Amino acid sequence: MEIMIHPRVKKFISESGEKERIIKHLKKLSDDPYHSKSKVDIKKLKGRKHDMYRLKIGDCRFEYFIDDGKIWIDNAFKREQGYR
Repeated sequence: MEIMIHPRVKKFISESGEKERIIKHLKKLSDDPYHSKSKVDIKKLKGRKHDMYRLKIGDCRFEYFIDDGKIWIDNAFKREQGYR
């Protein structure tokens, strides 16, 4: 699957101190974006209008959805900021 990243998420990644680690994990996401596996912590989020998922990488959280065979990474934040 192709991964599409929102510009604000790209900015978050470039400003984080873990750029290489985040990119490595995002590439693993394209193999199976629905299920957790070794080193990839994925959870389906509840209470959303459409199916949203959360990818956890250390203290960073990424929210994404899947549409037309593409993974759309829509939001990124640090753990302490919480979910909106």
